[in-house]
Amino acid sequence: MSSNKEKKEETIVEKIKKGTKRSSSTSKLKKENAELKDKCDELQDKYLRLFAEFDNYKKRTMKEKIDLMATAARDTVHALLPVLDDFDRAKINAEGKDSKEHFSEGVSLVYQKLYNTLNQRGLEPMVSTGEVFDPEFHEAITEIPAPAEDMKGKVVDTIEKGYKLKDTIIRHAKVVVGK
Repeated sequence: MSSNKEKKEETIVEKIKKGTKRSSSTSKLKKENAELKDKCDELQDKYLRLFAEFDNYKKRTMKEKIDLMATAARDTVHALLPVLDDFDRAKINAEGKDSKEHFSEGVSLVYQKLYNTLNQRGLEPMVSTGEVFDPEFHEAITEIPAPAEDMKGKVVDTIEKGYKLKDTIIRHAKVVVGK
Protein backbone atom coordinates (compact mmCIF):
# COMPACT_ATOMS: atom_id res chain seq x y z
CA MET A 1 0.00 0.00 0.00
CA SER A 2 2.80 2.28 0.63
CA SER A 3 3.73 2.04 -2.99
CA ASN A 4 0.14 2.98 -3.93
CA LYS A 5 0.31 5.83 -1.51
CA GLU A 6 3.64 6.90 -2.91
CA LYS A 7 2.28 6.69 -6.44
CA LYS A 8 -0.69 8.84 -5.45
CA GLU A 9 1.65 11.33 -3.81
CA GLU A 10 3.87 11.36 -6.88
CA THR A 11 0.82 11.86 -9.09
CA ILE A 12 -0.37 14.69 -6.87
CA VAL A 13 3.11 16.26 -6.91
CA GLU A 14 3.22 15.93 -10.70
CA LYS A 15 -0.22 17.52 -11.01
CA ILE A 16 0.88 20.35 -8.77
CA LYS A 17 4.03 20.81 -10.88
CA LYS A 18 1.95 20.73 -14.06
CA GLY A 19 -0.50 23.19 -12.53
CA THR A 20 2.39 25.41 -11.54
CA LYS A 21 3.76 25.13 -15.05
CA ARG A 22 0.33 25.92 -16.48
CA SER A 23 -0.15 28.90 -14.20
CA SER A 24 3.40 29.99 -15.00
CA SER A 25 2.63 29.53 -18.70
CA THR A 26 -0.70 31.35 -18.27
CA SER A 27 0.93 34.23 -16.45
CA LYS A 28 3.56 34.43 -19.22
CA LEU A 29 0.81 34.54 -21.83
CA LYS A 30 -1.06 37.21 -19.87
CA LYS A 31 2.13 39.22 -19.60
CA GLU A 32 2.84 38.84 -23.34
CA ASN A 33 -0.77 39.72 -24.10
CA ALA A 34 -0.49 42.88 -21.98
CA GLU A 35 2.79 43.81 -23.69
CA LEU A 36 1.27 43.26 -27.12
CA LYS A 37 -1.79 45.30 -26.16
CA ASP A 38 0.48 48.14 -24.98
CA LYS A 39 2.48 47.93 -28.21
CA CYS A 40 -0.75 47.93 -30.23
CA ASP A 41 -2.02 50.98 -28.31
CA GLU A 42 1.31 52.71 -28.86
CA LEU A 43 1.27 51.99 -32.60
CA GLN A 44 -2.35 53.10 -32.90
CA ASP A 45 -1.51 56.35 -31.10
CA LYS A 46 1.47 56.84 -33.41
CA TYR A 47 -0.75 56.15 -36.44
CA LEU A 48 -3.37 58.66 -35.31
CA ARG A 49 -0.71 61.31 -34.70
CA LEU A 50 0.84 60.73 -38.13
CA PHE A 51 -2.58 60.84 -39.76
CA ALA A 52 -3.38 64.13 -38.01
CA GLU A 53 0.03 65.53 -38.94
CA PHE A 54 -0.49 64.58 -42.59
CA ASP A 55 -3.97 66.10 -42.58
CA ASN A 56 -2.53 69.33 -41.15
CA TYR A 57 0.20 69.23 -43.82
CA LYS A 58 -2.44 68.95 -46.58
CA LYS A 59 -4.41 71.87 -45.13
CA ARG A 60 -1.27 73.99 -44.76
CA THR A 61 -0.17 73.20 -48.32
CA MET A 62 -3.60 74.07 -49.70
CA LYS A 63 -3.60 77.37 -47.81
CA GLU A 64 -0.11 78.19 -49.10
CA LYS A 65 -1.23 77.43 -52.65
CA ILE A 66 -4.25 79.71 -52.28
CA ASP A 67 -2.08 82.44 -50.78
CA LEU A 68 0.41 82.07 -53.64
CA MET A 69 -2.36 82.44 -56.22
CA ALA A 70 -3.75 85.48 -54.44
CA THR A 71 -0.29 87.04 -54.29
CA ALA A 72 0.32 86.34 -57.98
CA ALA A 73 -3.03 87.88 -58.91
CA ARG A 74 -2.35 90.88 -56.67
CA ASP A 75 1.11 91.37 -58.23
CA THR A 76 -0.27 91.16 -61.77
CA VAL A 77 -3.08 93.62 -61.06
CA HIS A 78 -0.60 95.95 -59.35
CA ALA A 79 1.63 95.81 -62.43
CA LEU A 80 -1.34 96.64 -64.68
CA LEU A 81 -2.51 99.67 -62.67
CA PRO A 82 -0.14 102.11 -64.45
CA VAL A 83 -1.57 100.93 -67.78
CA LEU A 84 -5.08 101.56 -66.47
CA ASP A 85 -3.98 105.04 -65.37
CA ASP A 86 -2.65 105.70 -68.88
CA PHE A 87 -5.97 104.61 -70.39
CA ASP A 88 -7.77 107.02 -68.04
CA ARG A 89 -5.48 109.84 -69.20
CA ALA A 90 -6.04 108.86 -72.85
CA LYS A 91 -9.81 108.97 -72.34
CA ILE A 92 -9.59 112.43 -70.82
CA ASN A 93 -7.31 113.66 -73.63
CA ALA A 94 -9.63 112.16 -76.27
CA GLU A 95 -12.39 114.41 -74.98
CA GLY A 96 -10.06 117.44 -75.09
CA LYS A 97 -8.90 119.56 -78.00
CA ASP A 98 -5.83 117.49 -78.85
CA SER A 99 -5.56 116.14 -82.34
CA LYS A 100 -6.27 112.57 -83.36
CA GLU A 101 -2.55 112.05 -83.96
CA HIS A 102 -1.77 112.65 -80.30
CA PHE A 103 -4.55 110.30 -79.25
CA SER A 104 -3.33 107.60 -81.62
CA GLU A 105 0.23 108.05 -80.36
CA GLY A 106 -0.99 107.85 -76.75
CA VAL A 107 -2.90 104.63 -77.41
CA SER A 108 0.21 103.15 -79.05
CA LEU A 109 2.28 104.04 -75.99
CA VAL A 110 -0.32 102.50 -73.66
CA TYR A 111 -0.39 99.35 -75.81
CA GLN A 112 3.41 99.10 -75.67
CA LYS A 113 3.38 99.57 -71.89
CA LEU A 114 0.74 96.83 -71.47
CA TYR A 115 2.64 94.52 -73.83
CA ASN A 116 5.93 95.07 -71.95
CA THR A 117 4.26 94.51 -68.56
CA LEU A 118 2.76 91.21 -69.68
CA ASN A 119 5.97 90.20 -71.45
CA GLN A 120 7.95 90.75 -68.24
CA ARG A 121 5.59 88.29 -66.56
CA GLY A 122 6.34 85.63 -69.18
CA LEU A 123 3.63 86.24 -71.79
CA GLU A 124 4.75 85.65 -75.38
CA PRO A 125 2.70 85.92 -78.57
CA MET A 126 2.97 82.91 -80.88
CA VAL A 127 4.02 83.50 -84.47
CA SER A 128 1.66 81.51 -86.67
CA THR A 129 1.46 82.91 -90.20
CA GLY A 130 3.58 80.83 -92.56
CA GLU A 131 4.05 78.03 -90.01
CA VAL A 132 2.91 74.44 -90.56
CA PHE A 133 -0.54 73.97 -89.01
CA ASP A 134 -0.20 72.24 -85.63
CA PRO A 135 -3.38 71.56 -83.62
CA GLU A 136 -1.35 71.79 -80.40
CA PHE A 137 -0.76 75.48 -81.10
CA HIS A 138 -3.43 76.47 -83.62
CA GLU A 139 -7.20 76.39 -83.88
CA ALA A 140 -8.31 76.24 -87.51
CA ILE A 141 -11.19 78.62 -88.15
CA THR A 142 -11.44 77.81 -91.85
CA GLU A 143 -9.54 76.37 -94.79
CA ILE A 144 -9.01 78.22 -98.05
CA PRO A 145 -7.25 77.29 -101.27
CA ALA A 146 -3.52 77.86 -100.72
CA PRO A 147 -2.28 81.04 -102.44
CA ALA A 148 0.91 79.17 -103.35
CA GLU A 149 1.87 75.51 -103.57
CA ASP A 150 4.26 75.80 -100.62
CA MET A 151 1.45 77.15 -98.36
CA LYS A 152 -0.57 73.91 -98.41
CA GLY A 153 -1.06 72.69 -94.84
CA LYS A 154 0.37 75.94 -93.51
CA VAL A 155 -1.19 78.90 -91.72
CA VAL A 156 -2.19 81.46 -94.36
CA ASP A 157 -3.62 84.09 -91.99
CA THR A 158 -3.94 84.64 -88.26
CA ILE A 159 -7.37 85.80 -87.11
CA GLU A 160 -6.50 85.98 -83.40
CA LYS A 161 -3.00 85.69 -81.94
CA GLY A 162 -2.15 82.80 -79.68
CA TYR A 163 -0.23 83.35 -76.45
CA LYS A 164 2.07 81.31 -74.23
CA LEU A 165 2.76 82.05 -70.60
CA LYS A 166 6.29 80.74 -70.11
CA ASP A 167 5.94 77.28 -71.76
CA THR A 168 2.18 76.86 -71.31
CA ILE A 169 -0.26 77.76 -74.06
CA ILE A 170 -2.94 79.97 -72.59
CA ARG A 171 -4.72 80.69 -75.88
CA HIS A 172 -4.44 78.85 -79.18
CA ALA A 173 -4.00 81.00 -82.28
CA LYS A 174 -7.14 81.15 -84.42
CA VAL A 175 -5.92 80.68 -87.96
CA VAL A 176 -6.86 80.16 -91.60
CA VAL A 177 -5.17 77.12 -93.15
CA GLY A 178 -4.24 76.65 -96.81
CA LYS A 179 -5.40 73.45 -98.48
